[in-house]
Amino acid sequence: MEHPENNAEFKGLSVNSGVEQPSIVNPYLKRFRRRHRELSAAEMVEGILKGDVTVLSQAVTLVESVNPDHQAKAQEVIDKCLPHSGRSVRIGISGVPGAGKSTSIDQFGIHVLSEHGGKLAVLAIDPSSERTKGSILGDKTRMEKLAQHPDSFIRPSPTAGSLGGVARKTRETIILCEAAGFDKIFVETVGVGQSETACHSMVDFFLLIQLAGTGDELQGIKRGIMEISDGIVINKCDGENVDKCHLAARNFRNALHFFPKPESGWTPQVMCYSGFYGTGIKEIWDMVYGYIDFVKANGYFDHRRNEQSKYWMYETINEHLRASFYNNESIRARLAAEERMVLAGGKTSFAAAGELLDAYFEGLKK
Repeated sequence: MEHPENNAEFKGLSVNSGVEQPSIVNPYLKRFRRRHRELSAAEMVEGILKGDVTVLSQAVTLVESVNPDHQAKAQEVIDKCLPHSGRSVRIGISGVPGAGKSTSIDQFGIHVLSEHGGKLAVLAIDPSSERTKGSILGDKTRMEKLAQHPDSFIRPSPTAGSLGGVARKTRETIILCEAAGFDKIFVETVGVGQSETACHSMVDFFLLIQLAGTGDELQGIKRGIMEISDGIVINKCDGENVDKCHLAARNFRNALHFFPKPESGWTPQVMCYSGFYGTGIKEIWDMVYGYIDFVKANGYFDHRRNEQSKYWMYETINEHLRASFYNNESIRARLAAEERMVLAGGKTSFAAAGELLDAYFEGLKK
């Protein structure tokens, strides 16, 4: 920097130029930054089969990616892991928001690991914002004991716009966890109410957590999540809430009589417990394992797994058709123009959709 005070006409004055300011970026940062080598599909499968949870986490991230290149690699990993899957007990845990699902899972998981051994994977599904598309993924913070257990793996995932209370790739994640040696899988759903039925199509036992005072018998007999539940438990049965919980349990038992008998032949049971204090946990899991033994004995366990595989075949077809439509170059070129026509009132949404679909199918014929 030039200082006019240093000119000859200003005798006796001298201003130092000062010390050069260092860069705000650490010059040694690049020396210590290491780029992790991307694992191949074969290396991922090898790590998963060894039970490496770091590799398992990377594989789940790959499966959840919407990048077409990642999807091809993820499918290869899933195909190689598939022969090593299917040997777990899958439990779906649902309930209204605030019912204490995450806190209960912390208690459930510790009980199951201490009483039955093995390894437990918890797939916690968090809702994604419709505005920002972001998700907090904070369910793990309520699983303090389970998060520190050496035989547990907790993976929060966003719904990313998928309906039914589960994430878009939850079923594939279950396959990867089973291949990694986890013989117990908990799927904690979002908690969206009566329409939350997609989880039922990927688990062996569907546990519904309820609260006292959430509705009368009429609410209980509404078709939806109630009629697909294999067991109903009333949480927060402690303190002054005990009588209310037992009254709610009686109402739910009465409501269950209005449903047709499940295909499994099992009569759903209603129990009360406290997730905070850990009371009644043993009785719930005696019921769950009693159900598993019951359906394995009468052959319904394998029948349900086969029906679920068929269901997800059709779901996968629907998903690929949707992706193929929106990734089609000619459709993407016309989509914005058709949208402007609809917004301007020059065309109905049904007519625009019909023309786009016709153009898509015509393109397939060429």
